[in-house]
Amino acid sequence: MTELIWEGKYDKDGRKVAPLRIALPFQTVETVNESMQERQRALDLFSGGREAEWRNRLIWGDKKYVLPSLLPEFAGKVNLIYIDPPFDTGADFSFTTTIPDSDATFVKEPSVIEQKAYRDTWGQGLDSYLKWFYETVVLLYELLAEDGSIYVHLDWHVGHYAKNVLDEVFGTENFRSEIIREKTNPKNYTKIGYGNIHDVIFFYTKGENFKWEKPFVERDDEKIAKDFPLVDKNSRRYKTAPLHAPGLRSGETGKPWRGLMPPSGNHWRYVHATLNQLDADGHIEWSSTGNPREKIYADESAGLFLQDIWLGVKDAKGDYPSTKNPELLERIIATSSASGDMVLDCFCGSGTTAAVAEKLGRRWITCDLGRFAIHTTRKRLLGIEGVKPFVVQNLGKYERQAWQAAEFGEQAAERMQAYRCFLLDLYRARPLSGYTWLHGLKNGRMVYVGSVDAPVSMGDVTNIATEFRKAVGSGEDAPTTNGVDVLGWDFAFEVNEAAKQQAALANIAMRFIRIPREVLEKKAVEQGDIQFFELAALSVEAQTSGKSVTLRLTDFIIPTEDVPFDVQKAIQHWEQWIDYWAVDWDNKGDTFHNEWQAYRTRKEKALQKQVAHTYAEPGTYRVVVKVIDILGNDTTKTLTITV
Repeated sequence: MTELIWEGKYDKDGRKVAPLRIALPFQTVETVNESMQERQRALDLFSGGREAEWRNRLIWGDKKYVLPSLLPEFAGKVNLIYIDPPFDTGADFSFTTTIPDSDATFVKEPSVIEQKAYRDTWGQGLDSYLKWFYETVVLLYELLAEDGSIYVHLDWHVGHYAKNVLDEVFGTENFRSEIIREKTNPKNYTKIGYGNIHDVIFFYTKGENFKWEKPFVERDDEKIAKDFPLVDKNSRRYKTAPLHAPGLRSGETGKPWRGLMPPSGNHWRYVHATLNQLDADGHIEWSSTGNPREKIYADESAGLFLQDIWLGVKDAKGDYPSTKNPELLERIIATSSASGDMVLDCFCGSGTTAAVAEKLGRRWITCDLGRFAIHTTRKRLLGIEGVKPFVVQNLGKYERQAWQAAEFGEQAAERMQAYRCFLLDLYRARPLSGYTWLHGLKNGRMVYVGSVDAPVSMGDVTNIATEFRKAVGSGEDAPTTNGVDVLGWDFAFEVNEAAKQQAALANIAMRFIRIPREVLEKKAVEQGDIQFFELAALSVEAQTSGKSVTLRLTDFIIPTEDVPFDVQKAIQHWEQWIDYWAVDWDNKGDTFHNEWQAYRTRKEKALQKQVAHTYAEPGTYRVVVKVIDILGNDTTKTLTITV
């Protein structure tokens, strides 16, 4: 077979370079739409050593880490894969969004991590793209079940190259179709060639025995009138077809029926019992000469067999760029999978694949690198009536642990010191020695650097405050202000406001700063693309009555130093910052369980700011409220409620 070669496909010894295969454990950061009863049942199954009920999975992370991490559990178990990877070197992944209760809009730029991934994909032009695409397809092949199928959605930029890669990985014998799909925004005029009005979708299977439900599409009225020209007394359109087929048969279909034989060289299409039933049901039309023909009604027809040119399934205009038309995914999922099968999409975008799979009764796994894509998908799924509980996951601390070991060595003490110095340098702070909980100094403020393994907790805050008080007036590296910046990857639910209050009592002005995931990416660090963000502050009022509690959002403050000026200018009230909020009514100190939520949509732009809940039993409950702002960032607030 002719082979496509790109730079980096083979190493210096002539061996193919394999994809990255670091399998990391997933962290569930949120369970969505799970009732208290369902949560308790899951806990009972887990404590009893039994397998928990399946939860569909929405994963925030880079597919180069996500796909190998799926292999230990799902190798050979995914029934259908659909991917719509980036395929345009000039693609713009920014999009325009509207500020609530305002006519103003702003452009939501891709995050630094998304930009960096895109630069990696296209950094060396076609060579780097093909290397990236090949590594992705190899992992997808391993995830696919033996009877599974994959659909790869591309266009003229790289489609012909990508097909060579797919042929190499899946085998030319497993190439089934090249589907031509009408584009949403065709280029009708160009100086260099014909206008481009189509995308391509390559359909491959893993082997010869694959799932296939013959696909049909409905006829329009004009086509129905043409294909079914006859009308019966009940105004039903129909056509007639011969009741015989070519070839001689020795069985019943080759014998006379009601004294009649088919034309010479033919046999009856059905056995005699079926012919009798068709006649009894009025599905045979007899000519004046006694010739029977089958009556085929338009309203009983399966439709037209779907060919490989798909017109009329252009993409929809939605809240996210390149929102796929659900009908496109309905065709693919209904044709190449069955109820209960597993569907995977590792370029989730606005979540069309997951939404359609959910509606068609399939299990699904979908992932994306963009935080906003994950949030958009979450909202879209919640808009489906009766949506099954699903989980939001990432690779969290495990990805950070792997990064820390690779970057700073295996010796624990040296590794931790190098890690802290690295982050302090990015934060523009000077490292300090001689302290346990105070690691740096910036503009007179002490700086603490959280570990990769655990969220910053109230216990950490207490230790920081204690050491800070001891450090005051202690010498050259003593604090010169009462400020402390606490840098962390994650923060325990109660930390932000409760810890600030605790610190204020000790006359310490404490700020909580999130370490961005971008620091894991060497190229982002080298290019100075790192920004640290202070956590937002959420205020929630709670009122109880009997066994009921009512929550009301009363304020939401976002540090605006890193917010685009045009966004700041359009915000007139704190409510406009909020896109979505959810409540866990009985948090056990574990994953956030989204048991209720309210959010804005294109049709419903107003936000519900109050919710009531009645508990089955009196007691003291830990309630966690999560807010996601219009920039895609989340903030939590913890309350203790006694009813």
